Amino acid sequence: MTDSQRQPGLDAILAQGASLKDASWRQLGASALACALLIGAGVYILSGYLHALAWALIFAVAVWPLYTRFRRRYHVSSEVSALLFTTLVGVIVLAPLALLAVDALVELRQLLDYARDAGESGLPVPEAVQRLPFGGAWIAQWWTENLSHAGWAKDLLKQVNTASTREVGAMVGANAIRRTMLFIMCLLSLFFLLLYGESVASQSRAVSHRLFGARGEFVARQIIASVRGTLNGLVLVAIGEGLVMTAVYLVTHTPHPILFGALTAFAAMIPFAAAVAIGLAALVAAVTVGAAAAVIIIAIGAVVVFFADHFVRPKLIGSATKMPFILVLLGILGGVESFELLGLFVGPAIMAALVSLWRDLSSAPADI
Repeated sequence: MTDSQRQPGLDAILAQGASLKDASWRQLGASALACALLIGAGVYILSGYLHALAWALIFAVAVWPLYTRFRRRYHVSSEVSALLFTTLVGVIVLAPLALLAVDALVELRQLLDYARDAGESGLPVPEAVQRLPFGGAWIAQWWTENLSHAGWAKDLLKQVNTASTREVGAMVGANAIRRTMLFIMCLLSLFFLLLYGESVASQSRAVSHRLFGARGEFVARQIIASVRGTLNGLVLVAIGEGLVMTAVYLVTHTPHPILFGALTAFAAMIPFAAAVAIGLAALVAAVTVGAAAAVIIIAIGAVVVFFADHFVRPKLIGSATKMPFILVLLGILGGVESFELLGLFVGPAIMAALVSLWRDLSSAPADI
């Protein structure tokens, strides 16, 4: 057989191969487009609940070691264990809020009684105004002209826009209902994440290997370590700071010590914010109790914040994530700015993934 006789058959095979290659590329493109559309549709449908799902994932990552240890030690079924730990997380989150709500209701009742009496007889100038280092005379004069006479409350209410007040009340009520629903969805998602956690982890590892190779699982482990390190270094340390400062507020007879203690713990989750809460408590103590109480609060608060921020947090977070504390700090601040409270965990997790990728690329031999 001559070359001219073999050529048509060879051309046909090559043409068929090119056609199959084009078809496979078209199928790959269509599959990628379909996946992108499905993922986009899923994100759009769940957009209102992404925060709840993210918090559920963070809680699941945080309690997973305790959850698995509890199941192995006490041989409890997965359903009971998941329900128990979900309830525990709910109690830990809601208990401080319930204490604050009870304290606020008690204070509100006293405030309403005080406002009723003050509206009937007027408000005398507080003695603390006279002790102010500057501006005391001006404040006392304004107070006498506007608040010391009977009926000042009615005059003030006449100037209030009641329509705007009702709108604000409706917005606050709707927001409270919305956040309650999100919290319920968060706990429900947490229950199922704990119940099917092993299956979800196995499937996630398989998908990670298929998409990113062996390094995908390592990056995922770094992200999980950053979440746990952030929980230990921020939340638990902040709770410790809040408990210590609550004891200080009680000893110095600062008004509303539980409220200020909770405010200090919440502020301590954000770097450098605890000093603001402690300073506010010291200011209130200086006005109501005396300068000595304020000095004690500031002195002990400075020691607690310095020790927590310079020794405890860097040790807990840095040892878990294996990255410099300055990157953790930038991740926390940037995360809070972008994602609010959720950014406390999302920011360091993203920084951990970036640092892991950077170390992987920098350690690989360069192709020259």
